[in-house]
Amino acid sequence: MQPYNKKLKLPSRDLRNNMTDAEQMLWQRLRRKQILGLQFYRQKPILNFIVDFYCPSVNLVIECDGSQHYTYEGLEADRVRDEALAQLGLRVLRFDNGQVVRHLNNVIDEIVSHCE
Repeated sequence: MQPYNKKLKLPSRDLRNNMTDAEQMLWQRLRRKQILGLQFYRQKPILNFIVDFYCPSVNLVIECDGSQHYTYEGLEADRVRDEALAQLGLRVLRFDNGQVVRHLNNVIDEIVSHCE
């Protein structure tokens, strides 16, 4: 189990109940071990972050990014976050929401290739 801030349990539950359209679409394809029989978790606290999706068996984090991630501040925050997660041995895949909504099968193909 990865270390996490226990104060993030309630916010992560709230995020699971209020997922974006892109997150919901991707979750429908990740849940119930549909990809290579792998278990994914959604809105999972790790360190001081809540990652969108996490697969512990392949050390993979998947993020669905909205427009706020493409500002200077957002890009810098994501860089810091990705470095911290990498120090735990986790790989981070980032997709923008539009990419997930319009090209879901391509996103799934990329996830599968990182899991194999």
